[in-house]
Amino acid sequence: MATINKTAEVPSARSGDDYVGPLLDVRDLHVEFHTRDGVAKAVNGVNYSVDAGETLAVLGESGSGKSVTAQAIMGILDMPPGKIPQGEILFRGQDMLKMSYEERRKIRGQKIAMIFQDALSSLNPVLTVGYQLGEMFRVHQGLSKKEAKAKAIDLMDQVKIPAAAARVSDYPHQFSGGMRQRIMIAMALALEPDLIIADEPTTALDVTVQAQVMDLLAELQREYNMGLILITHDLGVVADVADKIAVMYAGRIVETAPVHDIYKAPAHPYTKGLLASIPRLDQKGQELFAIKGLPPNLLHVPTGCAFNPRCTMAQDICRTDIPPLHAVTEQDGTELAGRRSACHFWKETIHG
Repeated sequence: MATINKTAEVPSARSGDDYVGPLLDVRDLHVEFHTRDGVAKAVNGVNYSVDAGETLAVLGESGSGKSVTAQAIMGILDMPPGKIPQGEILFRGQDMLKMSYEERRKIRGQKIAMIFQDALSSLNPVLTVGYQLGEMFRVHQGLSKKEAKAKAIDLMDQVKIPAAAARVSDYPHQFSGGMRQRIMIAMALALEPDLIIADEPTTALDVTVQAQVMDLLAELQREYNMGLILITHDLGVVADVADKIAVMYAGRIVETAPVHDIYKAPAHPYTKGLLASIPRLDQKGQELFAIKGLPPNLLHVPTGCAFNPRCTMAQDICRTDIPPLHAVTEQDGTELAGRRSACHFWKETIHG
């Protein structure tokens, strides 16, 4: 497999070689959008972290705040109308929200890269894929066009695009959806970042290609010991690749858990509903479960638990009090490592 030379370190991204802690640590992050109709609170106090070599899957329906959180991490929010009124985004211990534009720019691409969900609209249709891949090396490493093209071919080989040397001069429309997604992965890998954020990387791909793309991401992650944040609404996609899961609803984290624990015994009614909606081979001919209702309008989030209008377990307290992230325990009170649930009735959910 072709390899890429490691790029120069970015001093501003590190707090020293002896730094010990999460690769990325998001703390009490809030993001809001100021519109003519009011303030849409898209992210409301999100906390999560990811270590080197670890995969965090962020799950939830469209509009839950998954992608907005990722855009805030990358520093690509449109501001205005977007605004980050509070919170911290610590990369190797340093708050990126306090960095200058140039410091943030050095991290973006070199240290943190993002794979977008729509490869066709993310790639420039009038430029060859080789030119677009090579641009990373020309801009960040000052390579010549010839050297950058050679690097582009290496990248295409690395993400297993057949006949890379022949196809480096092709345009995006000449590739299939799965191959275009591999090109997006290659672009993210170009400068060997420490962390990759993959935003719905398998959207609009058939099941077989989805599996190939996820296997490729997992293989490359192991090779480079990268942290990976996988954003998706599909619990079925992450079962074999994630280490831990954070479930989002209406801009908040409602449950966190190691991946296998959450499949075995969800501790939040929303997570339970998402799992129940996954098609199963042993339930052929049966009607698929669906969570009733729609996600809330972020301009008018319900009081109390935002999920209460759709929840079959909702009681009066759910309509008045926002539940904190409770530590989830066994029935004997033993705390379950890494497990949190923002539900007043998490005990009934997980043990019922």
